[in-house]
Amino acid sequence: MRGTLVIMAKKPHLLSEKSSDFTLASDRKKSRISCWTRDKPKNIQRNINSVGRLHGFICTKCGMSRGQAPEECRGKCWEERRLDIMNMLLSVAIALFAGLMMTRVFRKCNLKCPDVTCFLIAGLLVGPYALGRLHIEGLGFPTMEDVGKVSILSDVALGFIAFDIGNEFRLSHLKETGRTATVIGIIQAVVAALLVDAALIALYFILGPEKLPLPVAITLGAIASATAPAATLMVVRQYKAKGPVTDLLLPIVALDDAVGLMVFAVSFGIAQALKGGELNVISIIVNPLLEILASLLLGALMGVLMTELEKLFFSNHNRLSMTIAFVTMTIALSSLHFSFGDLKISFSSLLVCMMLGTMFCNLSQFSPDIMSRTEKWTSPLYAVFFVLSGAQLELGVFRYPSIILIGVVYILARCIGKYAGAFGSAAMMGCSSTVRKYLGITLFPQAGVALGMVVTAQSLGESEGAMIRNIILFSVMIYELAGPMLTRIALTAAGEITPVEPEKQTRERFAHK
Repeated sequence: MRGTLVIMAKKPHLLSEKSSDFTLASDRKKSRISCWTRDKPKNIQRNINSVGRLHGFICTKCGMSRGQAPEECRGKCWEERRLDIMNMLLSVAIALFAGLMMTRVFRKCNLKCPDVTCFLIAGLLVGPYALGRLHIEGLGFPTMEDVGKVSILSDVALGFIAFDIGNEFRLSHLKETGRTATVIGIIQAVVAALLVDAALIALYFILGPEKLPLPVAITLGAIASATAPAATLMVVRQYKAKGPVTDLLLPIVALDDAVGLMVFAVSFGIAQALKGGELNVISIIVNPLLEILASLLLGALMGVLMTELEKLFFSNHNRLSMTIAFVTMTIALSSLHFSFGDLKISFSSLLVCMMLGTMFCNLSQFSPDIMSRTEKWTSPLYAVFFVLSGAQLELGVFRYPSIILIGVVYILARCIGKYAGAFGSAAMMGCSSTVRKYLGITLFPQAGVALGMVVTAQSLGESEGAMIRNIILFSVMIYELAGPMLTRIALTAAGEITPVEPEKQTRERFAHK
């Protein structure tokens, strides 16, 4: 077993109530971390190791702190730790390189795919099912756990994506499209959930409860309401789409998170009751509402604070640094959660960062310039995010025919629901025929929010949770690969993507005249 190093807690009494069992090294300064002896009872030693590994100074090979470990072991442990970090950074660098080169390959083959699709395919190639099978550390990701080690980059990227989408909620725009976007956003999400529920419940009667339990069908219907903002935003940004469909699309995608949380909470509560539990008003209605309100309040508070602090600086370079610091800080704070009996207060990082962006763009006079600079800074981060998303796509679900059947029904029913809901609500709001025709297609992508709901759905039970996870992983893989291309096709057909002139696609555009 390889030795790794982890930091030991600086407050020994937090490790165990029996703090007197630990001996302090008297010859060390008080400011230094204490060394623990090895001759402790097994339960105490286990307590030391479990907390020590979390923080970084105890060697899991010899069970000693760095100060106590033999010189031979100490050198090996620190060397292996450095190698792990190096391999992790090397894997991320190769992932980014593979994603960028894949865009060139597609262009060379004259395949007009969005960069998002190229990044996702590159992720599959560097993931556990392709390059990772060589098991060469630092060259791709051999296991899903290796991809998970750098998941913090995905969390940060999603936060900046949400912050970017929040910038679309300018009051000047909302006066024109706010009411229409709200109505369409709610109706399309609910229609998609109801249609998937109806299709899967019908499939339940055909296949039987052994193949598709009723709680699973209802939960999948709730997850169907969620839409992925990341892929949609990237396509809009890459092709500089502009027009009535785009003006409605981004606010709808942003609202979809809040609507999806409510729909999922109600449906999942019903699924739990069918499973054998009881309907709980607090978990079905109160907790989701608290999560939405708490997320909006935290985002608003951070947005006001960031806007005021940026007034202290006279350079937009420093304001950009402050913006990056605040978005990252907001992502970290949104991971907090509190419990008071059945009452739970948690935050949605997407909603919090969207609200942060909304407050910033409406309160700060510097927001247009800062947002343009942020977009340039985050481009490689977004590329890494989508490559890692591709590496996490689970190809193993193709081994289960029943999962594929249910997944296909889920995908088709959700697409029909999204399109019909958007088409009908857009007609009801008096939108143009172009908006009615193409808006629904741009709402097909699904990823991050849906996968978060899958984690919650695991509480239904081991078999039900595994089935939901496999079906959603299958659908996410299809949506992520096909969704960006369908969004590009729809926006192009709507006339909101202007074809790039041939001379502007070459390096000659940089030549001095």
